[in-house]
Amino acid sequence: MTKYYNIGKLKERRRELRRNSTFQEDLLWKQIRNCKLGVKFRRQHSIGGYILDFYCSKKKLIIEIDGEIHNTKKAQEYDAVRDKFFTDIDYKILRFRNNEIKKNINRVIEKIKFYL
Repeated sequence: MTKYYNIGKLKERRRELRRNSTFQEDLLWKQIRNCKLGVKFRRQHSIGGYILDFYCSKKKLIIEIDGEIHNTKKAQEYDAVRDKFFTDIDYKILRFRNNEIKKNINRVIEKIKFYL
């Protein structure tokens, strides 16, 4: 059986992403870690060849934080392929913009709670 979750070859990259997390990732992580919303989230978890910002296995929920890089055509095409991969295997993806998290973290948390 092929390993699908947290593939070994991505381990160092996941660690690097955790060490170098953005302000917005840290801000959201403080709000959702330690089951603060009633479910466990992981950060920088990988499924297939993709590394997710935040992941809740119980609810099959992926949370992605999109910075300016996601405004490019190439990034949007990549995100569309990635999102299709996850929706095809019955995962839900919530995407938030950096400025949305920075300006109104409470609204972001409410959207996540609504889904949960």
